[in-house]
Amino acid sequence: MKITILTLFPEMVEPLLNSSILKRAQEKKLVKFEIVNFRDFSTNKHKTVDDTPYGGGSGMVLAVEPIFYALESLEKPNHKILLSPQGSTFTQNKAKELLKEEHLTFICGHYEGFDERVLEFVDEEISLGDFVMTGGEIASLAMIDAIVRLIPGVLGSQESFENDSFYDGLLDYPQYTKPREFKGLKVPDVLLSGDHAKIDKWREEMSKKKTLERRPDLFKTSK
Repeated sequence: MKITILTLFPEMVEPLLNSSILKRAQEKKLVKFEIVNFRDFSTNKHKTVDDTPYGGGSGMVLAVEPIFYALESLEKPNHKILLSPQGSTFTQNKAKELLKEEHLTFICGHYEGFDERVLEFVDEEISLGDFVMTGGEIASLAMIDAIVRLIPGVLGSQESFENDSFYDGLLDYPQYTKPREFKGLKVPDVLLSGDHAKIDKWREEMSKKKTLERRPDLFKTSK
């Protein structure tokens, strides 16, 4: 898989792309990252990428031209995603859907937003949630991390992500490690029993219980 990030601030994304699981995925040659500064595609001598909005208003709007030319320069085909609070909300199911693409491009905005005509040159708008951020870089990194960890071979085993919260539409079951008891708080006996059938049943029941208590809305979409 190849992932391209269009941004005005490469220094925001480079450190995380070269850390932890994302770094490991690159070293295994399971994913290739490309960072493109769309300021390089500005059409004026001052290298500006934004301007005041027609009709008046506060803030600056990102112009369509540099983004269009940056997209035109990329390897094709690629699935182009505009990071926007107006987009559909990113979910685990969306991560699994995007995993099918060979080349993803994330377009990160800043300032007051994009010229509406940018939408004519992208495949979809996606939001990290119902809140506004300074730019799309952090949102894109969150989505990239969620997608890349699903690529076969990136994690130690497939179970590593299949047991994650949201993978099957439910929250993860409770996890424990040593010591067996801490300040009167004990590890459930079933986890110490060695009976894997009972452990699996307990985990399934606790996953459903936790989801019902904390995110009952997930039951509407769970398998």
